[in-house]
This record gives sequence, structure tokens and C-alpha cells, in this order.
Amino acid sequence: MTSQPGTYQELQRRWKALRSRDLILSEVDFGEGSLLHVAIGDPLRPVVALSAGIHGDEPATPWALLELVEGGALDARFAYRIWPCLNPTGFDAGTRENKNGLDLNRTFDGEGDSPEARAVLAADRNRSFALSLDLHEDYDAAGFYCYEYGGGTIGRRVISALDALGLPVDALDTTLELAGPLRDDTCERERGRLVANHVEEAALLGGVSYSLALARGAARHVLTFETPSLAPWEERLVAHRAGMVAAIGTL
Repeated sequence: MTSQPGTYQELQRRWKALRSRDLILSEVDFGEGSLLHVAIGDPLRPVVALSAGIHGDEPATPWALLELVEGGALDARFAYRIWPCLNPTGFDAGTRENKNGLDLNRTFDGEGDSPEARAVLAADRNRSFALSLDLHEDYDAAGFYCYEYGGGTIGRRVISALDALGLPVDALDTTLELAGPLRDDTCERERGRLVANHVEEAALLGGVSYSLALARGAARHVLTFETPSLAPWEERLVAHRAGMVAAIGTL
């Protein structure tokens, strides 16, 4: 297990060490650098999209995703398309925004409103996914919670898996009031799980996140995971890994 947040260079090195016939790693140019992209498995199988690190001050997410793959925990019944770290400049700076001050998770409308979003949307174009999981962290959270789009109850299976491990789950009685922008009249919430309309959420956000872009039709099921930024490092890694395994296993 990664003992503490490392640099983007270290993250790149460990991903490159995983290259094989079954794991194809490429670098997608966005004009001001490149984004790692990983393809695993037979593309004729149902494809799961995994992504992390769109906010640079949420460091557990890229490492949890890396460790899931390093540990061989991906369900072999599926193929995978992975964005290991969507904001490399923010990752090294420890900032939510990229080096140009943009919150990338508001720039996925249309063809994309940032260089990074344009590169990702172009690479994802005409692809369809059985499931998308985007990993985040939240300074206001008291425990794990998730957003779920596309119908179904995958999020509840995730919460059950975390409960079985004794990990904290946010009751969501105060977190949304602190973090916003969702309102009770635009979403349903229960312990650890929010179900929102992606059109209404985009209007409240004032921009389109990666998850919301995929929820428009590219992915059948879309979930955004949130772990509490102030929880112990190892706990956050475990929560993300266990959540991913549970969500994929539900398919």
C-alpha cells in the first residue's frame, strides 16, 4: 500500500511498470502535457470506465485506482478504459484546479471547455460503457458517499461492502449543506447515496463534470465516489478500492 501521497512522476512510473500484452498504456496529448490512458481486456466485452485525480487536492484517488490494478483485483469478465489522473498539474501542486486555475470537473460540456476535457472527450468519443466510476474526496464529508446516475442500486451494494469492512459512511444529513450545490428538491438522498438528475445538477453546478458528461448517454450506470479527505490515508484507499470492486461485481 502507498504509505503517503507521491508525485505524479512516481504515479507514472508505477503505471508504466504494469505495461503488458493485456494492459496497454498510452499518453494522450492535451497541448500542455499529456494524460495517461490505460486499456485492459477484450474490448468486445462490456467496458467499465474508471477515472481519478480530476481534483489535485484529492490525492488518494489516483493511488487507490493504481493499487486496484496492481493488486490484480479487476474483474476479468469486463474490459476497462482508465484515466489514472485527469489533472496532472493540479496533482503535483496539490490544488483542486489545474495550473491555469480551472476546475476541470466543470469543463466537460459539448466538446470540452478545457484542454484536458477536450482530450478526454475526443478519446471517449463513440465509446459506450456498462459502468463509469469517478473517484473523488470531500473535505466536508464525515464518511464515504456516492452519487448515482442511470438507475439501479449499485450504490447501495457499495455501501453494504463498506459497512462490512467497518468503514465510515456519511449519513448525508449535513454534508450537502456544507458542500452544495444539490438541493433536496433536485435529488434523492439516503445514507451514503445520492440520486440526482444529471441535467438539473449540471445547471446547479454551472458546468458539466466528467460523470455528468457520461451520464448523458455514454454510460449505462455512472457513479461518483467521495471519501472524507480528513480520514486516515489508508482508510481512504481501502474505501475506494472496496467500492470499485463492489460496484463492478454488481454488474
